[in-house]
Amino acid sequence: MDPAVLVLEDGTRYVGRAWGARGRTFGEAVFSTGMTGYQETLTDPSYAGQIVLMTAPHIGITGVNDEDPESRRIWVNGFVARDPSRVVSNFRANGSLDDQLVADGVVGISGVDTRAVTRRLRDAGVMRSGIFSGADAALDPAEQLRLVRSGEDMRGLNLSDRVSVIAQYRIAPEGERIGLVAVLDLGVKESTLRYLAARGFEVMVLPQSVSAEQLRDLDPDALFFSNGPGDPSASDAHVALLQGALRDGVPFFGICFGNQLLGRALGFGTYKLPFGHRGINQPVVDKTTGRVEITSHNHGFAVDAPIGAPTRSPAGFGLVEVSHVNLNDNVVEGLNALEIPAFSVQYHPEAAAGPHDANYLFDRFRDMVLTTVAARANKKDDK
Repeated sequence: MDPAVLVLEDGTRYVGRAWGARGRTFGEAVFSTGMTGYQETLTDPSYAGQIVLMTAPHIGITGVNDEDPESRRIWVNGFVARDPSRVVSNFRANGSLDDQLVADGVVGISGVDTRAVTRRLRDAGVMRSGIFSGADAALDPAEQLRLVRSGEDMRGLNLSDRVSVIAQYRIAPEGERIGLVAVLDLGVKESTLRYLAARGFEVMVLPQSVSAEQLRDLDPDALFFSNGPGDPSASDAHVALLQGALRDGVPFFGICFGNQLLGRALGFGTYKLPFGHRGINQPVVDKTTGRVEITSHNHGFAVDAPIGAPTRSPAGFGLVEVSHVNLNDNVVEGLNALEIPAFSVQYHPEAAAGPHDANYLFDRFRDMVLTTVAARANKKDDK
C-alpha cells in the first residue's frame, strides 16, 4: 500500500495508507461521530473546505449508490478513516467507496489511529490540516507543515458561492399546493427539498447571489435558508436579504447555517466552536415541550443569544426565545421569533441517514405558512 500522512497545523503527524485519489489536499480537520451515513456526509455541501475524519472505525461496507447522495458531488476536501472495508456488502450498492473517492478526486488516508486524532482535535480544537500521499508523501515534513499553515482559515471565510447553484430551478409540490417557498441555496441538501415538496410547497431553489428585488418579484409565500459551509459573520449580504424579507412579513424557516443567519438578522452575534458538532447522536432539548431529541449536526459556528427568558431582538424584530439547547454543552440549537413568523434550528431535521426525531419541524413550518397566508387573506377581506 502507498504511504500517506495526515499533518495538523500544530505539527502533529499521523502516518497511514493512501486511500482514494493520490496527491495533496488541505482543509480544516473535523471529526464526525456518525456510525452510518458516510455517503450523505461526503455529499453534504456543509463540509466544503474540510477534511472529515470518521470516528466509527469501519467505513465503506455498504458501498455507494445513486439514491443516497445529498447533492450533485462529493464536497469534502479530504477523508480519513481507520479501516476502510475491503468488500461491499449491500443489495443497494452499485459501487465501492474507494472507487468513488478516486473518481471524484478526493484524497484520503486510512490506517491511522482515528481515536488519537479525535482526542487531539477535542483538546486543541479543529485546525488547518493536510493529507499527503503518492509523491507528496515524500515531501520534507517541514515543507508539508508550511503548506498546511498557508491554507485557508475557516474564520471569516465565505463559501456560499462555491456550493450554491448558479441558476434557479423549480420543484413541483406533491399533492395539493399550499404556496411557493423560496429556498436560498447556501449548500442545500436534496432531502430538504423533498421534505418541503412533500408538504405541498412549490419549491423555487435560488442561487445565493439573489437580490432583494429578485426575491420580492418572486413574491414567495415563505422563505427558507439552507445549511451550508463557512463563517456566518462573512455573509452580510444574506443577512440583509433576510432582514428585508422579515420586515415584509414573509414566514421564515432556517436550518444550520440558516439558523446562524437568522441569529445575525435578529441582531445577535455568532462565534466559532472549539471543535463543533458533527454526527447523528447529538441530544437537544426542546425548551417548550421538555422533549429531548437525538439529532444530526454539522456545524462549527453557533449563535450567541441569551438562554432563558425571551429577549428583545437587538435589530428590532420583537421578542425572541432560544427554543432548543444542546444538552452536551448548552450551545444554542434553535431560535423562535415571538412577534414575527420566523424560527430556525441549528441541527438537521432532514437527516437522510437519520435520526428523524425532528422531522416534525417541516410540519411546523407548513402550519406557520398556512396560518400567515390565511391571516393575510382575512385582512384583505376586511378591507
